[in-house]
Order: sequence, then C-alpha cells, then structure tokens
Amino acid sequence: MASESCGNPATDTDATMPRRPKFDRSKFCVKCKENTGNIVIRHAVYCKNCFMPLLTGKIRRNLEPFINEKGDGSRRRYLKASGNLLIGISGGLGSTVLLDLISRMYFPSQMESQKRTELLKGGTAHPRNEMVWQKAVVCYVEVCSAFPNMKDRTEDVRTLVKTYEQFEFTPLRLEDAFDRKWWAEVGGKPSPDLFVDPTNEALFLTQHDEDSSSSPVERLRSYLSALPTPTAIPSAIRMLVRLLLLYTAQSTNSSHLLLGANLTSLSISLISSISQGGGFTVKEEAQEEWTPKVAGNTPQTVRLLRPLQEIGLKECAFWAWWNELNVIGRDKFPGAKQGIGALTRDFIVGLERDYPSTVSTVARTCGKLAPKAGANGTCVLCDRSLQIGVQEWKARISIRSLSNSAPPPKTMNAALSDTLCYSCHTTLTSRSSKVRSLSNNLLPLPVWVHSYLKRSGLPEDSVDIAVQEELKESGGEIWERRKIDRSEMKGAISEFLLEE
Repeated sequence: MASESCGNPATDTDATMPRRPKFDRSKFCVKCKENTGNIVIRHAVYCKNCFMPLLTGKIRRNLEPFINEKGDGSRRRYLKASGNLLIGISGGLGSTVLLDLISRMYFPSQMESQKRTELLKGGTAHPRNEMVWQKAVVCYVEVCSAFPNMKDRTEDVRTLVKTYEQFEFTPLRLEDAFDRKWWAEVGGKPSPDLFVDPTNEALFLTQHDEDSSSSPVERLRSYLSALPTPTAIPSAIRMLVRLLLLYTAQSTNSSHLLLGANLTSLSISLISSISQGGGFTVKEEAQEEWTPKVAGNTPQTVRLLRPLQEIGLKECAFWAWWNELNVIGRDKFPGAKQGIGALTRDFIVGLERDYPSTVSTVARTCGKLAPKAGANGTCVLCDRSLQIGVQEWKARISIRSLSNSAPPPKTMNAALSDTLCYSCHTTLTSRSSKVRSLSNNLLPLPVWVHSYLKRSGLPEDSVDIAVQEELKESGGEIWERRKIDRSEMKGAISEFLLEE
C-alpha cells in the first residue's frame, strides 16, 4: 500500500521519472536529415558536415554588415574595408577558433586561392572578388609581468600564428600601457607621468617629471597593487588590454579589430560589467566604434567586433577538436577566484550546462539596453562614454566613510574623479570588508590619460544647463545638494508630525 501511495521506484517501475532526452525530436541532423548527428546545440542535432557551414554562417551574419565603411542597404554588393584587419588573440579557445575561421573565410592559402580563381564570376578584377582586407595582423598582449611566477607565452603564440602564412604577428606587453616609448610609436605626444591618491575619492592628480626612474613594469605593478579589491584587478587588466589593442589597430591603419569572445564569455562579461557599475556602456561590450585621441592626421574609426557572439563554448570546443587546433591556454590571475568575474563565470557556465538557451537570452537582452540620457564626453581612463552626474549620484546613494572624522583638507591639485566613468571610479576607490591596508604610495596612471585630460575640458559641475533641460524633457530628475537649517527641515515634514 505504501509503495502505491509513495511511488517507490524499487517496486513500481512506472514511478521512475523518464530521463529528459538530449535532443528534442530525432538523433538525425536537422539540416540534412540524413546523417546521424555528432553534436547537440540547444537540443538541435547537427552532423559534422552541416556543423561547419553553420558556424561560418553565424560569423558572416555578425561581421559582414559592419565591414563596409558605409552601409549599402540590406543587400550588399561587395565587401571592402577602409583599412586593414587586426585580430586580438589571447591564447584561449575563443581567439584560437576565431583565428582559424577568419583565415579560412577571408584569407585563403595560395592553393585555395588558385582554386577560387577558377570559379570566380566577373573576373579577378571585379570589385566583389577583391580581398576584403589587404593586410591582417595578429596581436597578442602578454600579461606575465603583472604577477610573479607567470609563464611568458609570446613565443608559443608566435609559433601558432606562423601556421597561418597570411597573418603578421605583433607582440605587446601589458606594461606598454605605462611606457612612453610605446606611446610615441602609436602617435602619442610626450607627456609626464601622472599619479593619483587612491585613498581619497576625489583622486587628486600629482605630476612627475619625465625623467622618472621607475620602469614600466614597476609602474604596472604599482598600479595593480594599489587597487582596493580582488575584483578590480581583472577588470583593470581587461581595460588596459583593450586600449593597447585599439591603439595598435590605429597605428597599423586597421579599420576593424576582432576579438574572440564567444557567446559564453560575452554573457559573462556583460553580467560582470553591469555588476561592477558598467551598465551605462554595456552595449559596447559586444560592439563599439572607437576614434583615437592622439595628434596626427585625421583619425580613422576602429570598429571593435566580436564575431563569435552567437557561438557558444561547446561549439568552439568541437570546432577546435575536429580541426585539431592547438589551444595554448591562459594562466589564471592570482586571487581571481575571489572576484565578481569568477562568480559570474561559474553562474553562466552552470546555466549553459543546465539551460542552454538562457545564455543567448542574456546576451540578446543586454544588447537591447540603452541609457536614458546622453553621454557627457568620454572617460579619461577607459575611453568609453562618460555618464552625466556620476559623482553627485554616487554621493546620494552610497556611504563614503564609516568614521566621523573631518574631511581631508582641500588641495590645489586637479581631481580626476570628475573625468572618470562610474565603473572606473568604483574600480579605483571601492572598498570591501576584507580590503588590504593601502600604503601612502601613489597610483600611476596609463600614458594616455594626460592626453585625454587636455582634451576633455569638463567643468567641475557635472550637470550644465543644457543637460538639465535634456533630462527634464526625458522625464529625468535633477537633484540639488545644499545645507538647510532645522526649521526648514521641520517644515518639510510638518504634515507627518503629531501634535504636541
């Protein structure tokens, strides 16, 4: 009796819940409907022959609408970029797969080129049969100098790139962000070293002469060691790598910069960026158009694209396995497991394993987000859009100090806080319950900050009259901070007070 009411699987075989199938309908490929499937993608079965064109189709859908400098309608006649191509490679799975796919699709080998020439329509001189990019450069940023006991993988990446005869290799190092020689090579003007005090939220600037004895590696390590939380270190490294690649793209006359972030890693970056205060620029995590702010000729806009943003981690792994690609791998940063990024990664990877379709929903939803008000310039540190009234809003919603001590004395030095976005300011000044004690050492700034400060020209009041009108028209709120006396405070809440 108990077995019938409780449904004991040992005695009642019908009580066992049937296992959910890995695929919805059949084990045969949903594309050709002939071959037995080799891979299941979001409960859809594909064979190996149909899987290959499936990935290349997704690459074309996310890349080709942004190749031409100006769009020519829904039907493209031919593809022709206005500059060269720069591919950023990290040694991980996504960038290795991207390198292989771009090589096969847009830079065929000499033997493949001869076969394609025989099948061309309109002759080799026809515009649609020209190369999309005349030159392609692969750039790798080595980060081993940031931490001790990390392996330098530059030569391993160089060997990998040599297997693709169409690509040139350009190595960079993370400390180049603090190197004046590299800054001069990409067209930047000579500038003094800038430092800020990370213990003060105003981030007052201090300027050192150009004959500073510290090396770029020492300044890089000082920068990372002065960051207040474990989460801030990976975030700062991603920002430095991104701008190093963008300036390298500008110096190589590249109109496009491609990164190998797949659907899984893109979803991780989106959620992690929002949780660290980057919601105002969350759309730029997937795609952005960047214009360099250095002296010289008319700057060329660089389009930063992630062609693998619709291809998951599982699909990339199968492509690398079937094509026998050499994935070099990357070392994990010390203390990275304690940060928001690691927690987000564990969440998204588990979500993809249990509910595969929800990961693409995360990326699509974040791609639809847009800020209410326009930007007020760009951040001098990350060179992304600067939100209006960041410091005023942060002062209203956060506790700035746990003590009742008097505020620090005013200084004549300029403050960097008014020219930083919310995410960068939080990265430099946020405090955790387990924050390590900060020394009196100043935090060095990357070499491009001085040039950005000269061009920013932001007033001390972050909200001007024109911006106020824009906010009023869009239904936003304008807050004003002023000191009021006790009688005015009592009058504001008089209707809620009980009679004595």
